[in-house]
Amino acid sequence: MSSAHSAAPTAGSVPSPSSTSSTVPSSAASAASSGGAAPTIAELLEFVRRTARNEELIASLPLDPEGRTWIRLDGPGGSEAWLIGWPPGTGTGWHDHADSIGAFTTAAGALKEHSLAVRLPTDGWKTLELTDGVDRSRELATGQGRAFGQNHVHEVLNESEDVHAVSVHAYYPPLPRIRRFSRTGAVLRLEQTESPEDWQ
Repeated sequence: MSSAHSAAPTAGSVPSPSSTSSTVPSSAASAASSGGAAPTIAELLEFVRRTARNEELIASLPLDPEGRTWIRLDGPGGSEAWLIGWPPGTGTGWHDHADSIGAFTTAAGALKEHSLAVRLPTDGWKTLELTDGVDRSRELATGQGRAFGQNHVHEVLNESEDVHAVSVHAYYPPLPRIRRFSRTGAVLRLEQTESPEDWQ
């Protein structure tokens, strides 16, 4: 993220794909996790980039034209990792990852990320009015990725009309919760908080 601006309170959030998930071991991830040290942001980014180049793994993901699909992966150092398929026109909606750091890379197709260069309060609010200049957008073509720190707020979209996208994601510590938001102009509203049981 670039410079941060504050979010002013006003009066008044992986995956939630639509198929069943499974876990696929990754030999590189298993080797990394045996070290016992928590992975850094750079290590998570390296893991998702390396995994995104695994053509056999990427091809193993079932794709559904109606909704996102996913496979749970063994991430480095005990991290939570996912391989996610994105049908044309799908997205996550606005959400965060609580205190987890993370990274993701597009393995096939292209994704667009909209994010906020602001740290939101963790508790005690339902509606915030965002200040000018906090919006960021980036295109992530095949092979491109990014890492992010704690409390990163974003939405990820496959804006293609006819091409599936596939991406690899990793988070550490494993996601304790995801907050989901709606947005109308500069107003961001907390809609719900999900726990791991909601997406695993």
